Amino acid sequence: MNKNELKSITEGLIDTFKIAGKESIKLYDQGLKIEIKSDKSPVSNGDLKVNELVTNKILQLTPNIPIISEETVDLKIKNKFDIFWLIDPIDGTKEYIAGKDEYTINAALIINKVPVIGLVGAPKKNKLFFSYSPGESFVIENEIVKKINCTKKQPKNKIVALSSVLKPSDIILNKLKEFNVTSIVKMASSYKFCVIATGEYDIYAARERANEWDYAAGHAVAANAGAIIKTLEGKPFLYGKEDYKNPSLLIKRSDNLNV
Repeated sequence: MNKNELKSITEGLIDTFKIAGKESIKLYDQGLKIEIKSDKSPVSNGDLKVNELVTNKILQLTPNIPIISEETVDLKIKNKFDIFWLIDPIDGTKEYIAGKDEYTINAALIINKVPVIGLVGAPKKNKLFFSYSPGESFVIENEIVKKINCTKKQPKNKIVALSSVLKPSDIILNKLKEFNVTSIVKMASSYKFCVIATGEYDIYAARERANEWDYAAGHAVAANAGAIIKTLEGKPFLYGKEDYKNPSLLIKRSDNLNV
């Protein structure tokens, strides 16, 4: 697929993401119906409705490309695809159920192990991030489209890290020390990738956790904005593993976090 085709597919999903975001808020306001999945994690009718909306639109736009969604995947079947979609209809379901604003709606197109297209909606923040090529990452906020490129927003010599948990492990803390991190902020969901792409935060490190659909869309947005994304060991962070499990992760806004 060339850049124009990728751009067209991405832009074709924007209105659906806006509709899905409004639907997620409406269903929350009406009172969510919640079930517990076999892995003991919660799923709501909001997750399922968003999944339906996004999946149907992707099937319309790219009928010949397989779709892997958190809500419909059969983990007993190994992933053998070179080109496929990854959908996480609501990343941060617990935050969504609790009425918080950091949950996100996610879709990414993987081509040869790399997330090329990424869309991340943050409905309660009224933001939609999208990307389809290196140097082509954007955020729509209050109907205004802005290009984002990891330009530092923190004051010079202030390096702020993100964490999924209140108390990161010693392994993560030691890794962050290598980059002279001055403070750590807890943040949920793939929204972390997006605020590194905007330059609001500098770095995020995590041990092996979650699945490919949790990271892929945010990865595309951040990497195409200029962020450096690897494992903690410095290896390429690739997708298309048979079991969908993520390795460790290190996202840096740039090589030099001071500028």
